[in-house]
Amino acid sequence: MNKEKFQALLPIFVSALIKKIIEQKKMSQEEALSLFYNSKLYILLDDEQTKVWHYSTEKLYHLFEEEMNTGKFELPEC
Repeated sequence: MNKEKFQALLPIFVSALIKKIIEQKKMSQEEALSLFYNSKLYILLDDEQTKVWHYSTEKLYHLFEEEMNTGKFELPEC
């Protein structure tokens, strides 16, 4: 995928995940955004070459939870 297309789609992936974080964690949008944008997962999601954006919102949320609980996470095998 070219960079422009990826940059146009990234907010859609982030928005869905932020909505899930807000619902599950019962926190404000600002809190959810701050937590997510400061996560290792976001760094990987922001890099098109990692292909993390292929994961479902549920899988991304699971990885986010794992990172928040343990400080690390493992990407699933493809």
